[in-house]
Amino acid sequence: MVSSKKTKKTVESINSRLQLVMKSGKAALGYKSTLKTLRSNKAKLVILCNNCPPLRKSEIEYYAMLAKTGVHHYSGSNADLGTACGKFFRVSVLSVISAGDSDIIRNMPSE
Repeated sequence: MVSSKKTKKTVESINSRLQLVMKSGKAALGYKSTLKTLRSNKAKLVILCNNCPPLRKSEIEYYAMLAKTGVHHYSGSNADLGTACGKFFRVSVLSVISAGDSDIIRNMPSE
């Protein structure tokens, strides 16, 4: 069992890195655009929320495995992921195309 302070800190670090990606880098929000970036091999990292439907989750993980792209399972819901991206809508899947000033691709905290 991981202490709540440690999990809160990792969530905060992921959120701050996501905000930096949204500001300085390039990201594709949503299922369809994530699949497009995975197929064209542009995605560097894929982030999935915890309440993404299992079939959709496995399909994206399969595409990411073929594209040799990392997958991170975000610990919050799709509403939390949308808020972390600075959007007022829900986001179940997002792919990072270019990280910009963020180190999200190199230093993803392990789950």
